[in-house]
Order: sequence, then structure tokens, then C-alpha cells
Amino acid sequence: MSGPRLLTIMGSGETAPTMVKVHRAVVERLGPGPVRALLLDTPFGFQTNAAEIAARTVSYFRDSVGATLDVAGMRSAADLEGPGGDAVIARLVAAALVFAGPGSPTYALRQWQGTLVPSVLAEKLALGGALTFSSAAALTLGVVTVPVYEVYKVGEHPRWAPGLDLLAPLGLRVALIPHYDNAEGGTHDTRFCYLGEDRLAALERELPEGAFVLGVDEHTALCVDLDAGTAAVQGHGGVTVRVRGRSVRIEAGETVPFDRIPGLAAELAAGGTGDAALAVPGTAVPGTAVPGTAVPGTAVPGTAVPGTDTAGGPAAGTPGGAAGAGAGSADRDGPPLLSAIRLHEESFRAARDGSDAEGMVRAVLALDDELWAWSADTLQSDALDRGRASLRTMVAELGTVAERGTRDPATVVGPFVDLALSLREAARSERRFAEADAVRDGLVALGVEVRDTPGGSEWGLVDGAAPG
Repeated sequence: MSGPRLLTIMGSGETAPTMVKVHRAVVERLGPGPVRALLLDTPFGFQTNAAEIAARTVSYFRDSVGATLDVAGMRSAADLEGPGGDAVIARLVAAALVFAGPGSPTYALRQWQGTLVPSVLAEKLALGGALTFSSAAALTLGVVTVPVYEVYKVGEHPRWAPGLDLLAPLGLRVALIPHYDNAEGGTHDTRFCYLGEDRLAALERELPEGAFVLGVDEHTALCVDLDAGTAAVQGHGGVTVRVRGRSVRIEAGETVPFDRIPGLAAELAAGGTGDAALAVPGTAVPGTAVPGTAVPGTAVPGTAVPGTDTAGGPAAGTPGGAAGAGAGSADRDGPPLLSAIRLHEESFRAARDGSDAEGMVRAVLALDDELWAWSADTLQSDALDRGRASLRTMVAELGTVAERGTRDPATVVGPFVDLALSLREAARSERRFAEADAVRDGLVALGVEVRDTPGGSEWGLVDGAAPG
């Protein structure tokens, strides 16, 4: 295998609109021409919907990234037996890009143990090729991993499990933790891939000698060019180097020399400050750091499940379409999809309040595009359901508007009411009071309230309803 050596580590959102640009950049670096990309389906191979997840991931790469993604067909170690297993390894060897994401890290590690898979993956990082690992798959890369299912879901005692340790030859002896800034727990701490501060602090004391924590926020990617020796952070959050509770963040949009990451860990381990900034005790969470500075901050809510993103959907991130609309505007006020939904709701309400029917339609269509763009994401929050409920509400309001119209009823009937009142006034001036009363009673019957004042007759629609 030849070509660039690229390592992309995503905290989450591997099939969401937020990571489309990152995937495209990797594919472009591996071009020109068609790129042989492979989905390593082991991490979610135990799930009953594994085939559906694979199919939706393939669709995402085809429609959003513009790349053909084949499926390795290794859901368990049994798939490597016999001639079929040789074909799986052959596909893995030939792939210029290997992508893996949702599932269980410990399940994947058990299936890969004693096979050629780890050595082939290491070969790509050493000799040429690209690895893009996210979520559960990202957890497997370090010297140790977090058994997320077992700890968070089953309640087992927090512990480390052996990882692939693919990063040690690159100078990173780490426990890699995606979903680092997760805030899904609300009232309880689910940062650090659902460990929370207390459990992570305890586990830090049990790390192998010289190892440190490398955290990647949700909808964030650490993009490493091993040939150029650079590490760039892209997406919505940051990447954190943490040693015994002392943390240093590299924010999205920043690029640092790759060897700066272990260098920062060494400085923190020695009690240093990291680029002359004061390293604060405690946990690293999103703040306002410059590259390599340690700062406090607050966690960003995310959309993930413990170590396992276990659903899929049709292709996400339509080129030039809705994917960019919501994903880029989420900032840090909530999970990206939820923030996008709220922005479309605001646009709809503003159009409704301004009697802008076309604007209301645009907001509905934009939200529909947004939900389609996110449908392939492997999140398991209720954000999609929330968006669908909002979409239905908008459509129902549009139906009401279609029935009643967007114009103020008073402006529609005003000229006719004014004409009737002028006739009534003429009848009153000529003392034809029966006719004047008949005009007034007729208007009231049609929903128009008439009030006689010293300055003349005034009118209004009863309860704001259109006459009749």
C-alpha cells in the first residue's frame, strides 16, 4: 500500500452532516480517481440490525461524501474462517481507507484478537493508507479502552480493558476517549464517554506507566497527517490532553505539530503549564483555549450513547443542501441537530408572525431537508423524533393558513365595511333610523362590531375572525 498516511479520530457524528467535510477531505487526499474504501463492520456485528447499519453507512458515503464504501463482512471472528475469511483480509489489505464507528469496543476487540486485523490496520498507518475510527471504534485505538457497555449499562466496576495500542508506535500511549464532552445525562455527569469525573479520575490512577487520556469531543475530529507531522482539530468541540486531572485543550480550527500532543502530556505530568498557560486541576471541557493551553469551561451537550451508536438512516448531508444549514449554526447551545431544529422553528414562527407564507414553506422544507440529512447518523437520542413532531406541527399550521389566508382579515373586508358604514351614516343623517339599524345589525351578524363615538363610527372584527 502506498499513498498518504492519514489517521482521523472522531468523537461522534461519523455519519452525521457535521463530519461530511472531514470525510470528503480524507477521500480527496487519497485521490484522484476512485478510492477503495471499506467499512469494518465488526464493532456493531453483534446487533440484530447490523445489515441495516451497514447499508445506511454505505448510502451516507455514496450520497454525502461521494465515495464508494464496501462492507468488510466481518461481524465476528467466525467470518475469518476458511476461504471467505481470506477474502475479508484481502479486502482489508486492498482498501485505501478503512472506516469503523458505532458498536461496542470490547466486542470488537474480542473478535479481532488473534487475527490479522490489528496488524493490517497498523500496516496502513506505517506504510500508507487511511484509518477513520469514531465512537466505539475510536475507543479501541489506545493502549487501553473503556468497557462502556459493561460499566455504564451493566454496572460493572470501572476498569480498563486492553486496547489495540495502534497509536503507541506513533508516540501516543493513550487511553482514547470519544464522546468526551457528552452532556446527555442532564442531572448526572456523562462526560468522558459516560464515565463522569469521579470514575475517570479513579481510572487515571490505574493507567499504564506513561499513558495519558486523549479525549475527543462529540461531532469533532482529530485529523492527523502522519507524513506532514500535523494534527488538526475540526468540528464543533476540541481535543483534550489530560494527565492526572490536569488538562490541556486544542480547539476546533487549530493545527499543531503532531508531536506536540505527547509533549503536552509530558509537560502536564511534570507539573508544567502547557504553553505558558496555567493548567487547571480537574477536567477539561470546552473553553476558550488557544492551542495547547489549559482552561476551564463547560461541557457541550451531545448526541450519543455509551460507546455505541447503534442505529442508522438513509444518506445524510446532501451536497450544498440542508446539512450545512443546521450543522454549522449549532454553536454550543445544544446538540447540533436539536439546535438546527430550533433555528428552523424560529424561522417558521418569524415568517408566520410576518404573514409570510413563502417563508413558512421555506422553513418547513428546510427542516425536512435537515431531518433527512441527519437520518443516517448513528445517534440514539430523541432529536429526530423531536424534529418530526416539529415538522408535523408546522405542516398543520400551514393547513390553517391555507384555509384562512395570511392577510389580516380586517384589511380584506375593510373597504366593504367602510362603504356599509358610509351608507349607514347617510341614513342616520336623513333620519332613516330603521335602515341605519338594519345596516348595523347586518354587519354584526357578519362578525363586525360597530361602535358609535362622538367622532364617528368605529368598527372591529369580533374575536379577530373574518366576517362570515
